[in-house]
Amino acid sequence: MARTVAVIGASTDRSKYGNKSVRAHIKAGFTVYPVNPKAETIEGLPVYPDLGSVPDPVDRITVYVPPRIGLALIEQIAAKKPKELWLNPGSESPELVARAEALGLHPIQACSIVDVGEDPRLMDMGTS
Repeated sequence: MARTVAVIGASTDRSKYGNKSVRAHIKAGFTVYPVNPKAETIEGLPVYPDLGSVPDPVDRITVYVPPRIGLALIEQIAAKKPKELWLNPGSESPELVARAEALGLHPIQACSIVDVGEDPRLMDMGTS
């Protein structure tokens, strides 16, 4: 059974990390749930307007939004009970990490794209 990932801040723009993450996780064999309130499809996948709409269970949640938005969503993230919470570069802050830990999460502050074996710098607009 494929592992599942919700990509918060998934983007239709292939140059953005929120899009690169969707593509990298698909390539790695994950079932991907892009989350973006302003898009309908990303990389051919249906987009969920919010985390609450994403089917359970979710193995991994990876965050590509600014820390202030992450803070606004952290209770929803905790309610999903992901096995992994990835705070990608630029999405983390001491306050967000502390709040996540207080809610029983163990945030990983690193690039989830690199974790699945891709180099986001090499994922140009025409490949991957």
